[in-house]
Amino acid sequence: MAHTGTQAVTLPEAESSASRRDGSPKKSRNSWSDLFSRMACATAHAMGKPIAFLMAVALVIVWAATGPLFGFSDTWQLVINTSTTIVTFLMVFLIQNTQNRDTMALQLKLSELILAMSKAENRIANAEDMTEEELEQLHKELHERAETTLGALNQRRAARSRKAS
Repeated sequence: MAHTGTQAVTLPEAESSASRRDGSPKKSRNSWSDLFSRMACATAHAMGKPIAFLMAVALVIVWAATGPLFGFSDTWQLVINTSTTIVTFLMVFLIQNTQNRDTMALQLKLSELILAMSKAENRIANAEDMTEEELEQLHKELHERAETTLGALNQRRAARSRKAS
């Protein structure tokens, strides 16, 4: 439960397990996609901590310190190369998953704001689903509207400054 001021607000996680706020039933959280999503979020959260960076630095220092012990052999070098390649390969998928989730959440929030505004064009709420050509056309239209608005604003400012003098 989150508190804002003196009012208590119930978060969706704290709601009844039978249904959501909109009345739709909650889906089972047993699919592979949900499992991957939960693991990716937990791993990304852990890897974003300073301790994860410090542990990686410590591993590199330990590896470098063992160089003389192994005579700086090809196998010794292969250990760090293979390790970093594997970690990088796995992190690409982790980063892509978290980036996709963050982007979708941001798009949903922006769409909600656009739809809530009475003068906004609702077609902009679905901009991420438009083709490249449609996006270019929309960009051109919005750029022209912004230029027109800026021109009107500059005219009002000039009129105010003339009145003030």
